[in-house]
Amino acid sequence: MDRPVENYWRIRLDAVREALEANNFSAYVAKDSAEAVKLVCEKIIPETGAKKISWGGSMTFTGTGLYAAVKALPGLEFIDVFDKNIPKDDITEWRRRSLLVDLFVTGTNALTESGILVNLDMTGNRVAAITFGPKNVLILVGRNKVVPDVDEAMMRIKNYAAPANAMRLDKKTPCVKTSFCEDCKSPDRICNTWTITEKSFPKGRVKVVLINEDLGL
Repeated sequence: MDRPVENYWRIRLDAVREALEANNFSAYVAKDSAEAVKLVCEKIIPETGAKKISWGGSMTFTGTGLYAAVKALPGLEFIDVFDKNIPKDDITEWRRRSLLVDLFVTGTNALTESGILVNLDMTGNRVAAITFGPKNVLILVGRNKVVPDVDEAMMRIKNYAAPANAMRLDKKTPCVKTSFCEDCKSPDRICNTWTITEKSFPKGRVKVVLINEDLGL
């Protein structure tokens, strides 16, 4: 069989898609980043009718090329809360504005095989948007984020995703040195707010694109 790894993950991602749909998410499987970009730009965004879009700091959003593709779409207002030209004192206000957009794009720290999103945030703007505010939410998920259950999702986040992100962001936390969660009290701590999203409400508000590539942390 050609491309056995991709075929293996296609089967698993199809099963996760069905689990997500049973939980009232809209779910799609893309064979790679290019297909995901096409799917989002040509189908998902037009179907939402979105005119105002923002995002939540997802490495997958930038890594797939979707960040650049969305910014280039005509007729859209893109509230880029990570624009380095935003004055530091205005960042929080920009993030508040991003909670009232038509479509909020982000990633997830983990996704269970039963179709549950698990996330851990520092400031909470990303998990807040997933939970309530934007009319539509788009979650981009690389195959490496799929785990068996919520316990494994939390383990993945605390002992891999969070330390790796703390390193990426040059945070001064113990996990940067140990690579494991130390349940620290550092002012740089990025692990502050957990969310477990079992179902989308209303049905279809949260849309999940599963991508058959390893993406993000």
